[in-house]
Amino acid sequence: MRLLLALALVFCLISQARAGETLDRVRKTGVFTNLVVSDYPPFGFINDRNELDGFDVDVAKAVADKLGVTLKLAAPGWEAFVAGHWQNRWDACICSMSPTEARAKVLDFPVRYYSSPVYLIVHKDETTISGVADISHKRVGVGMGSTYESYLNKTLVIPGGKPVAFPFEDVQIVPGDETVNFRNLSLGPGVRLDAIVADLATAKAKIDATHKLKIVGNQLYAEPNAIATDKGDPDWNAELARVIGVLKADGTLGWISQKWFDADITGDDA
Repeated sequence: MRLLLALALVFCLISQARAGETLDRVRKTGVFTNLVVSDYPPFGFINDRNELDGFDVDVAKAVADKLGVTLKLAAPGWEAFVAGHWQNRWDACICSMSPTEARAKVLDFPVRYYSSPVYLIVHKDETTISGVADISHKRVGVGMGSTYESYLNKTLVIPGGKPVAFPFEDVQIVPGDETVNFRNLSLGPGVRLDAIVADLATAKAKIDATHKLKIVGNQLYAEPNAIATDKGDPDWNAELARVIGVLKADGTLGWISQKWFDADITGDDA
């Protein structure tokens, strides 16, 4: 019992020491370092000027402006994002990350900033798949480590969200780079992939770009996307939640969403 009490006291002291650490560092250095995905258009990608660009980048810029600091972007790779234990290398991840029970063990999700419906995408000439029930035993591409992969594994649980239905049998999951997946699907029905699971905004962008794809069936689930932070700094989390609240209230988030999607996906459902 004494040992447990001692450990609890140490944990409490560590938590208190961490509280406000990130916010203090950002204010002191005048730099806000945000993680972003570099191959996930239109949310994050390398533009024609070889610069990181996209919806998430614009949101991060708006957050930095409200904080009164300079934005620094980093794109080390998705696996580094979701692993947590960032060791002060990065301050936040405005990077289209969905909260899950597994991720919440190492990351905090202080505030949601948009929500996007998820759909099934197939080649425009596909005739055997008209909805998600038809993907049983098919090859379906997903972003590696994404909630789409968890969905196909039938393990996806969205904290605070509705229960997710899985109306299909075992699927041949093909995790990898999402851009490559869409390129492979564009080759034709069943050539390398039979379908892809992705969010609506990404799907529409790829459909418009290739003219070779289409969405089939109904919405699979709604994917909330939140700012992620390294676990254990409540003061920093509270400040980010406050800033996003201000950006929603003054219309900045809505304007950024309209710029990229011709629709506001940052409303009350986010």
